[in-house]
Amino acid sequence: MHVATTTIAVIAAYFYGDWRNWERYHATILFFAVGNLLYNFLAANYLLWYFTPDLLPSHSHTEMLYTFIVFPATILMFLNNYPTDTIGKIYRNLKWIAIYGVWEYVFYITGRIEYQYGWTLWWSIAFLCVMFPLLALHPKRPLLTYALSTVVVVFVLWYFDVPVHLPIELRRQY
Repeated sequence: MHVATTTIAVIAAYFYGDWRNWERYHATILFFAVGNLLYNFLAANYLLWYFTPDLLPSHSHTEMLYTFIVFPATILMFLNNYPTDTIGKIYRNLKWIAIYGVWEYVFYITGRIEYQYGWTLWWSIAFLCVMFPLLALHPKRPLLTYALSTVVVVFVLWYFDVPVHLPIELRRQY
């Protein structure tokens, strides 16, 4: 399903993404990618959620598909002609929260994503409700976005007791 998701994302971005102006979205694409890589680094051996691989050999390979293909494709579509009015912004965010939420639910019921250490589908949806507005804010107010993202990261690490104080190899014993 992960390779299929990647294929669908590329096809959708081809038709609905702003490929010609990809440079306009480059910083936000990098922000999204670095955020995902940071999660995988900070939560290594204590992942709150992880992808069960299907065609690829591991979670890490699967994450690379999302980090370097699906998420950039998402940005090219999500920010393309981003609305300026409040109602339009709310609708755009809710639409993408729903797309990602339903997609993750399908992954959950088919065993393609697993949760642990207290993380649930509902936490993922709550995270999406924060993530998409931050992605929308990033092009105009990157420093504010970094500050708000730091608050979110610290909260998640604290609330879910992610043992960042331990070496990665010792985290499974925590």
